[in-house]
Amino acid sequence: MLTDNQRDFLSQLFPGDGLILDPEQAAPLAVDSSGRFALPWAAVRPQTEEQIAELLRFAQAEDIPVYPRARGTSRVGGAVPAHGGVVVSLLRMNRVLDVDEADFAAEVEPGVVTGEFQALLKPRRLYYPPDPASAGYSTLGGNAATCAGGMRAVKYGVTRDYVLGLSAALPGGSIIRPGGRCHKDVSGLDLTRLFVGSGGTLGIITRLTLKLLPLPEAQASLLAAFADMDAALAAARMGFAAGILPVSLEFLDDVALEAVARTGCDLCPPGAGAALLFRLDGSEGAVLADLERLRAALEPARPLLLETAATPGAEERLWEIRRTVSQALHRMSPDKSGEDVAVPRGRIPAAVAAFREAGKRERLRVACFGHLGDGNIHVNVLYDAQNPDQLKRAHNVKESILRAALDLGGTLTGEHGLGLSKGPYIAWRHPPGELAALRAVKAAFDPRNIMNPGKEWG
Repeated sequence: MLTDNQRDFLSQLFPGDGLILDPEQAAPLAVDSSGRFALPWAAVRPQTEEQIAELLRFAQAEDIPVYPRARGTSRVGGAVPAHGGVVVSLLRMNRVLDVDEADFAAEVEPGVVTGEFQALLKPRRLYYPPDPASAGYSTLGGNAATCAGGMRAVKYGVTRDYVLGLSAALPGGSIIRPGGRCHKDVSGLDLTRLFVGSGGTLGIITRLTLKLLPLPEAQASLLAAFADMDAALAAARMGFAAGILPVSLEFLDDVALEAVARTGCDLCPPGAGAALLFRLDGSEGAVLADLERLRAALEPARPLLLETAATPGAEERLWEIRRTVSQALHRMSPDKSGEDVAVPRGRIPAAVAAFREAGKRERLRVACFGHLGDGNIHVNVLYDAQNPDQLKRAHNVKESILRAALDLGGTLTGEHGLGLSKGPYIAWRHPPGELAALRAVKAAFDPRNIMNPGKEWG
């Protein structure tokens, strides 16, 4: 707990409601989307980079753990103050400082909501492609800290591909500003990319320089349903073989489709075993031509349903099936455990088969859906947490899923990070030499391990 002197220091640095000491008021900052909960000793709401730097100088001198956070959308406990300390809410640092059409770059503070930033760019015909599922409420700083992905990653990549530079406060109080507005820069080690995805374990990002693109003129979507997963995966290969590079390529298996159907969605025919969702973009003429070429490429796979959409309203109707699946799965069971493993694209069929078999062994249903285009599979184990036997079997399925992904040359997480929920398995992915290197890098930035301790590899 904090001493009286430490509380006095924080109250001077963060006057008024910038400091939260009352446990009830701090409770919302003690949890994230993982459902894990741990009360901090205090929470602060900085408004300037200088406040953050001074906080980290003080925290290192006093050995106080620090946990940066924004909207708390982490699904793996990445924002939970598991070891006590001070939570740093960055939501008041929410300014868009500059948008430059000539440089195709923007300067933002970390608390800017991703979706609001994208909406601000649209009238200027500019485009920021990263689109995590939480884009409507997650922040650019949180996206950078976790290297958020999303459905557009097939064509456009992930958050790290759009961070040109940043400012970050380090333990001890120093500020570094790697990168800048140049779209090419090989001067020195790439500290910008090192910070993106570091999960708040190295320092606190206080500003981001983001790469922008021209806004595509048009987009269109295609929904295809198939008798089984093998047919759907074969159809996806046919689409790529036809030379189509979609913006997004998502899939849902039969369990996911059943869940969506229970919400009243009637897009896919009864008995469909899997569905694919494609999105294309580009110039209007090219998009319509590619849409027809994609339709023709999928026909040999004998889809049960093949529906296209080239207007915003029609597209939204098709994408409802993907947008609602995660919540819809709660209609199938009281609880679910979600994993976001990734495997090489060519091994997706083997991975899905292995995950479903893991569920069968433990007599639990498993739903697979996600980003087929880049091999990032969201695997949901359905169970009842009030049943101790089911809880144990769900844990067994989780471990089997992680093992299977690694055996296929994949990884433990494609976009959610390790956080608290997957930290215990990091040695499955990284041998001792790699773990030592990761921890040595953290120690170079954070010698006393005050930054988000207990997460990732820290």
